[in-house]
Amino acid sequence: MNTMSCKFQIGDERPWEPAGLGIKRQVMGYDGRLMLVKVAFEQGAVGTLHTHAHSQASYVVSGCFELSVNNEKRVLRPGDGFYVEPDAPHECLCLEAGLLIDAFSPARLDFINDNKE
Repeated sequence: MNTMSCKFQIGDERPWEPAGLGIKRQVMGYDGRLMLVKVAFEQGAVGTLHTHAHSQASYVVSGCFELSVNNEKRVLRPGDGFYVEPDAPHECLCLEAGLLIDAFSPARLDFINDNKE
């Protein structure tokens, strides 16, 4: 398994993968310590309640999202962001179709497919 991406990621050349009903993700740059992922949501799509051992920082590029992190809810719009500490329960409801940029540390190795790079 590759634990490092290629140096440059061209969005039009990167595959999108299903990540839930109405959700797809595009893995961008990563190594074992860091990963950047684009996540596109259709209106009404739900990132179901989950936890993971990774730190996560996310940026809202477009759309409108209701986020819940550790049972605290906020509505976020373009230019906003959020942080999820390791093992914190979090979920997302997409109110208007949009795009998030997620950064994970360490990398989400479960997102990496041997045949990508």
